[in-house]
Amino acid sequence: MSLTAKESDDCEGLRNVSAIGAWSVSSHKHGGGFGAESLWDGNLDTYWQSDGPQPHLVNIQFMRKTDLHLMRIYLDYRQDESYCPSKISIRAGSTPQDVQELHLLELEEPSGWISVDLRDETTGHALHAHLVQVAILANHQNGKDTHVRQIQLYAPLKNSVLEEIPFSTTDFLMYSMIR
Repeated sequence: MSLTAKESDDCEGLRNVSAIGAWSVSSHKHGGGFGAESLWDGNLDTYWQSDGPQPHLVNIQFMRKTDLHLMRIYLDYRQDESYCPSKISIRAGSTPQDVQELHLLELEEPSGWISVDLRDETTGHALHAHLVQVAILANHQNGKDTHVRQIQLYAPLKNSVLEEIPFSTTDFLMYSMIR
């Protein structure tokens, strides 16, 4: 199943910036289709499968600090059972060595998209970071390896330069649009 369905309402006014990040994982099962590329390929039938000790890490690094509003994670307990995460830490920073925890998610048999607001809780400002890290701390039924089907990161839409110029008189408004 691909992600051609309508995005959820919490993504309105945002743009998906997942593809511009450099993705890496702490481990993955060898063979076709289980690596980091499965996390943002738009296909809910593929998944990343870890292959090593917990915590399992997904790092998304951007070339420059990026404003982020929302993270969406797709999990499916019905298909993945003991591979499905039950405890996830969302972290951010400049490098893997200085990440700080933003959210700790405790999940009970999740099925579908989980939305995580990355904005500052007090000011509402966007998270401004080079690196976002998703740490899988525990799985259901004490499973060792994990399956994560999709991760998406959303940034605010940027206004065009023309919208930021305060054209207010009739003479200026007449020339405010480019054909």
